[in-house]
Amino acid sequence: MTKQSTPTGGTTTQPSAGWAAWALIGIAVVAVVILAVVTTTSAGKETTSGGEQPVAATGDVVEIDVSVEGMAFVPNSVDVPAGSQLKVNFTNTGDQVHDLKIGEAETGRVNPGDSVVLDAGVISESVEGYCTIAGHHTQGMTFDVVAGDAPAGGSGASSSVAGGANPHVDVPTAAERQSDLGPEFAAFDPRLEAAPSGRVHEHTWVMTEEIREVAPGVEQKQWLFNGQAPGPTLRGKVGDTFRITLRNEGHMGHSVDFHAGEVNPDEAMATIDPGEELVYEFTAKRSGIWMYHCATAPMTLHIANGMTGAVIIDPPEDSQDSLSDVDAEYALVASQLFLGEREVGADEERVAAGNYDLAGFNFYPNQYEQRPLRAKVGETIRIWVLNVGPDESLSFHVVGEVFDTVFKEGQYLIRDAEDTGSQAVDLAAAQGGFVEMTFDEPGTYTFVNHALTNAEKGQRGQIVVTE
Repeated sequence: MTKQSTPTGGTTTQPSAGWAAWALIGIAVVAVVILAVVTTTSAGKETTSGGEQPVAATGDVVEIDVSVEGMAFVPNSVDVPAGSQLKVNFTNTGDQVHDLKIGEAETGRVNPGDSVVLDAGVISESVEGYCTIAGHHTQGMTFDVVAGDAPAGGSGASSSVAGGANPHVDVPTAAERQSDLGPEFAAFDPRLEAAPSGRVHEHTWVMTEEIREVAPGVEQKQWLFNGQAPGPTLRGKVGDTFRITLRNEGHMGHSVDFHAGEVNPDEAMATIDPGEELVYEFTAKRSGIWMYHCATAPMTLHIANGMTGAVIIDPPEDSQDSLSDVDAEYALVASQLFLGEREVGADEERVAAGNYDLAGFNFYPNQYEQRPLRAKVGETIRIWVLNVGPDESLSFHVVGEVFDTVFKEGQYLIRDAEDTGSQAVDLAAAQGGFVEMTFDEPGTYTFVNHALTNAEKGQRGQIVVTE
């Protein structure tokens, strides 16, 4: 003990430094004992991330095999009784590096063909697992772990990929759009027949509003010419006359504007009320691919809901612009896709704001990945392309090929080129043209909008070339 003078002149007794150190050690020992008791009494329990409801570990183990298909985990969810341990046997059956993260557990990067076991630990609440590779999460590589009856904390509802979340519908992810849709799925037939004989072409089109599938798992009302989107493709030659009887069997006014026609719009493009009809007649004086669409306001909404299509006019066979012989022709109509309520269709406000969700060729995203175009080595194909918008531009490109002929908006940019070529043709809204290419090797050739965010929203497809 030591003595120390007080301010009043007295003395006090103070503990020595050695005694104080032993006191601190004693306090630490007591704290360790208390912590051990708390840990022992709470053993076998897991808490939620909020620490609110402890979940007892049951000792059960749920084990699941997970692989990769395109940009999706297969399966992409698992039900786990709360308190069970989850082990994932992950095999990367894709063609690029992936990983899987569930909570704090991660596989690390897994090369194609490799397998790894992910121990996700005791599951106490629902959680979303996902691939952490940049961009893969947003492309749909999610894995929902659903604990008991708890609500999924992950991707139970897909988020919109453009213009913010869509309040009306769950927008299909890239993984969902690229997954096998089954043998019953019928893509819009892109094959194009030769121009028919005769100089006058008469058609009757019925205008309706019908509920149809517009993307995987999404049905909504579309406004249609002859029950299809895009509408029927008309084909003829310079000098041909088209006489189209339009009958409105819908519940609102519709009309049509043929860009290939040079007519007074006051009467020909007048709105047709339900139950009425109108005859639109024009003579095609100029070659090319031309847009047609409903001209009733707001035109953007009518186009977004499907009321648009193509007219293809061949140049005279004896002219310098005459079409070359090819082995096959296809027609692709590019557009943005606006998803909405099933009984309504495209949401008017989102269309007006340009908040589209997906993009596609012939009004269905990714459909020509599901049902590719076909060709053989040595064959030359012609693809007519029309961008109906209603707003975005198109840069049409085929991966692994170079266009030797490009026709855009009334003129050849190149034709039968050998020492040069074109990598892409750019088309603003309402513009069109065609490209030609010859395949030298078998393989799968992907065509895209090289404004690649739209390709990732569904504006892409494939051409399978065989020997």
